[in-house]
Amino acid sequence: MAWRGQLSRNLKELRILFSPTSPSSSSTRAFIENNYKDLKTKNPKLPILIREATGIEPQLWARYDLGVERGIRLEGLSEEQISKALEDLAKGGGAAFKG
Repeated sequence: MAWRGQLSRNLKELRILFSPTSPSSSSTRAFIENNYKDLKTKNPKLPILIREATGIEPQLWARYDLGVERGIRLEGLSEEQISKALEDLAKGGGAAFKG
């Protein structure tokens, strides 16, 4: 998982949105609890914003240079799949968010 230490190389900001109580956000909450400390330790200058809002769908947003943003819906994904989605976004990939 060497990519975790390289997040700040491509990303300017990472945002994770989720509901604090919704069952659809349970994997996202677990991902944050189990991974935030490691991600922040390896990328101390990268803003990692955690946003809770009742009733919101869990989402992961990455901001790159020149204000370019990409987002992924996290509903129905496991912790491992969320980690893979973050890895894809960190490498500059990932599909654009479709809302």
